[in-house]
Amino acid sequence: MFKAIQLQQSEQGTQAQVVSLNESDLPEADVQLDVLASTLNYKDGLAITGAAPVVRQWPMVPGIDLVGRVTNSASERFKSGDLVLLNGFGVGETHWGGLAEKASLKADWLIALPDGISPTDAMAVGTAGYTAMLCVLAIEKHGITPDKGEVLVTGAAGGVGSFAITLLNKLGYQVVASTGRAEEADYLKGLGASEVIDRASLSEKGKPLQRERWAAVVDCVGSHTLANACAATQYGGAVAACGLAQGMDFPSSVAPFILRGVTLYGIDSVMRPLADREQAWQRLAELLEAKDLADISRTISLDEAIGVAKDLLSNKVRGRVVVKIAD
Repeated sequence: MFKAIQLQQSEQGTQAQVVSLNESDLPEADVQLDVLASTLNYKDGLAITGAAPVVRQWPMVPGIDLVGRVTNSASERFKSGDLVLLNGFGVGETHWGGLAEKASLKADWLIALPDGISPTDAMAVGTAGYTAMLCVLAIEKHGITPDKGEVLVTGAAGGVGSFAITLLNKLGYQVVASTGRAEEADYLKGLGASEVIDRASLSEKGKPLQRERWAAVVDCVGSHTLANACAATQYGGAVAACGLAQGMDFPSSVAPFILRGVTLYGIDSVMRPLADREQAWQRLAELLEAKDLADISRTISLDEAIGVAKDLLSNKVRGRVVVKIAD
């Protein structure tokens, strides 16, 4: 038997509870493992509360991230005792995920946990930090160096935003953080933001072209915020879009792209090829230290996760939440 958060669908909506399951209940896959740590992401919050139709199959064990120790493997890539890492691939949506003591997963979804980072620290990073690193890699690949000017991070107090600020600051960029939570200004400056601006300055309809300010942008928000960020990006600049907290719409024009040569990068973390994942996680292991993660994250138990998921959707959670499951 093992403990897990299980989601069931009923006439009253999504029902989430911690239950005991048999190993025989696990879905079929070629790698079985003991889960050591997982996380709570925004998508997990949507799944657990039923606030959006994230879950595609029922019943479901949520959790789009995990680190585990392999107990049995039919794949040549992994053997018993290996520490492995998972982000995305529909786990927690169409296949049982990481908010459980055990998991059964496809080897093609897993990478080895990089040297120099513990399971708990890797989950403090989670999909949020991994997505932020993918954004930073896109900016670097575009040729945006720290001397080019300011980099804007929207949705800055969330998980992706917090990591984006930390990573960009470590790489020498001057970061401006946009947030709707003025009380988080000291926190964001502590992560490395040189300035904190109110999200209201970006969240309403704006002109298609605005004064050039940003050398690059990491946008976690979408909608008018993304449109205004593009409109104020410097000639030849890069915008990495990875979130939709304000909305999925993009009420913009082609002006920034054809008149200023701005490039908009869509950052997908769910189905990213393994080589990209390994590169991103290697950079994360090199750049981040345990003290960085202590500032960004807190740790809870599996039994606490359902309540904290509700707080996450109510905008009451700062940074990252690690769900520690085993040592």
